Amino acid sequence: MRGMKTVELEMKLPYREKGTVLSKILQEIRGRIRAVHFLPPDHRGISEVKLEILENDPESLRKKLRKMIKNGGFSLRITAGA
Repeated sequence: MRGMKTVELEMKLPYREKGTVLSKILQEIRGRIRAVHFLPPDHRGISEVKLEILENDPESLRKKLRKMIKNGGFSLRITAGA
C-alpha cells in the first residue's frame, strides 16, 4: 500500500454554491483534513477555499473532484510524502 501524502487543495467556487460543493467534498475526505482556510468572496462572488489533507491516492481524488466541481476550479498539489 502507498504511503500517505500531504496534499494541498485550492478551490475557487461561486459563493452561492460553496456550501453544497464543500459538503460533498468533505463527505469524501472526512477524517483526513489537517487544515482549512476560507477566504472571503471577491468582487465577482468567487470564494477561495484551501484544504490541507492526507491522501493515499491523489490522482483518484483529482478525478472525483473533477466530477463534483462544476462551476469553479481547483488545483491539487502534493506538498509532502510520508
